[in-house]
Amino acid sequence: MKRIIILLLLLIGLEFSVLAQKTSNQEKIEAARIALITRKLNLTPEQARKFWPVYNEFRNKVSDMRKDYDVKRQGIDPAKLTDAQKKAFLDEAFEFKQRQLNLEKEYSQRLLDVISAEQIISLRQAERQFREMLLKRIEQNKTDRRRMDQLRDRKRDRVNRLRDN
Repeated sequence: MKRIIILLLLLIGLEFSVLAQKTSNQEKIEAARIALITRKLNLTPEQARKFWPVYNEFRNKVSDMRKDYDVKRQGIDPAKLTDAQKKAFLDEAFEFKQRQLNLEKEYSQRLLDVISAEQIISLRQAERQFREMLLKRIEQNKTDRRRMDQLRDRKRDRVNRLRDN
């Protein structure tokens, strides 16, 4: 019984460790996003104080919309849909994009009360630049992991050959 309790406590501790690491990575990514946007927009302290609440509200709404849309799409196999269902699926995708565009227009208008049009253009460029940078970093991490796996495999092979001799 004691072993089971100890094992459960270890598993729970490990799960919290993984969750903390994910949160830490998400926090690092968010901090990098904030730093890049702040630098690219050259926000004054007054602008930053007004900008970030509006921008974060916008991002949260977009995120919620995307989650809702992803839930609706989950488990749908387009190959198994009828033509009418496929058309409805496409219509729903266009409606999602339109809602997203409407939200972007609304918040761009709200941001114009806080920052200039030039800064809003810079914001869009900074968001795109950040996404590209993040994707490159993810790809680089995958490449690095593959290299590390290859090195580990080679080392294991050498050790096995030495052991066999």
